[in-house]
Amino acid sequence: MENVKKIVNGINEYNLSKVPASTDVWTRLEFVAKDENGIEIGGILAGLGYWNGLEIKILWVKEEYRKKGVGTKILKHTEKLAIEKGAEISMLDTFDFQAEEFYLKNGYKPIGEIKGFPKGHRRIYFSKHLTE
Repeated sequence: MENVKKIVNGINEYNLSKVPASTDVWTRLEFVAKDENGIEIGGILAGLGYWNGLEIKILWVKEEYRKKGVGTKILKHTEKLAIEKGAEISMLDTFDFQAEEFYLKNGYKPIGEIKGFPKGHRRIYFSKHLTE
């Protein structure tokens, strides 16, 4: 555990020596969507880092609720709060079998991809300027 802390502190120290932080904490933006019975049907794990970029780690919607606007509501809510906290850009990655079309529909632009990962598929990296 001490080794992990040393590695994290080392990269943070280096990064911050090159570009000063906008904030000194990771601001969690994590939300859950529930149905009328209080059952989780979707959610997002995201946050704002040192330079106030919105980093989306996971956005999930239960299969029977997909293509019904749940994911878009979660995403828009998270983007709105990020903008209010000073974020100007959002970034994430997904796979071609996950949510490529969803993010394209929501204004995200592909900025890179790894072909053949996993085999027969692509891992796609997206970003979106939130303030345009």
